[in-house]
Amino acid sequence: MTRYLIRRLLSAFTIIVVVSIVTFFIFFAVPASPAVLACGKACTPDRIVQIKHSLGLDHSVVVQYADFIKGIFAGRTFGDGPLAVPCHAPCLGISFHDDSNVLDTLMNRLPADVSLAAGSAVIFLITGVGLGIAAAVRKGKGVDKFAVGFALFGISLPIYFTALVLQFFFVDKWQLLPSPNYTPITQDPGQWFEGLLLPWASLVIGYLAYYTRLTRSNMLETMGEDFVRTARAKGLSQRSVIFKHALRAAITPIVTIFGMDFGALVGGAAVITESVFGIPGIGALAVQSVENSDLPVIMATTLFAAVAVVLANVVVDVVYGIIDPRVRLA
Repeated sequence: MTRYLIRRLLSAFTIIVVVSIVTFFIFFAVPASPAVLACGKACTPDRIVQIKHSLGLDHSVVVQYADFIKGIFAGRTFGDGPLAVPCHAPCLGISFHDDSNVLDTLMNRLPADVSLAAGSAVIFLITGVGLGIAAAVRKGKGVDKFAVGFALFGISLPIYFTALVLQFFFVDKWQLLPSPNYTPITQDPGQWFEGLLLPWASLVIGYLAYYTRLTRSNMLETMGEDFVRTARAKGLSQRSVIFKHALRAAITPIVTIFGMDFGALVGGAAVITESVFGIPGIGALAVQSVENSDLPVIMATTLFAAVAVVLANVVVDVVYGIIDPRVRLA
């Protein structure tokens, strides 16, 4: 298992390095000069030359990438003399838009992003798997029909539509909840929870439907296998057959999909939900950076999303070893 984990970590590191190279060359080797973007509207040729020097853009792209990697591990300084701006490791650059440290901006957005992703993921995973199991065990009955109907309904609704409908009814019409506004959990846990209820709900409806359908399908397939029939023939209880045998065999693809979904959510994939409800997450930051042509922030959010997905898949591989002994033996 240790060798397997080491191989997966090395593979993950390789993927992150490749993503960093591709991202860097895409955003820093484009025809439009980043110095012109950083300079703004009132710009002169001398000012562009000065910005190129301070940002290290007067070097080749290969040297720029080497400086970028050096900044991550050892930090770097932008400019020289009295105008020098230090950027301590890990340094992801300085924003072209407001001259802020990109890593600090990213970390300020991370709590809101994790709150939205983790809260919704816990709800749709537990509820979706539970409803899928109930539908598979009671195939053809009321619970199964409700689960199938809800899954079809939830998957058919776009997230942006669900978010707007929820806000209209619960905030504007019925006034059961205040307008969603992110409050850090360290500041006020009650307001934090209240402000994330509708964003969680908008994400949960779509994902819950998908996980219900996936769990039901896998459970129905697994419950027809010989080892499940053997477990029943031995006189094991229905609970033991379902949870210790059928679910354990059926949950592997669910864990795979969940790892990818959770990594993507943490990486800013909930950008529509963040935009509708005004949550200051990394997805909303990525949209703002594109609108502002803020290349360092674009690159940082892209790398962060890649790292989140890759690390989530490494965790999934570890969970595989716990669920399936064959992985540990391999």
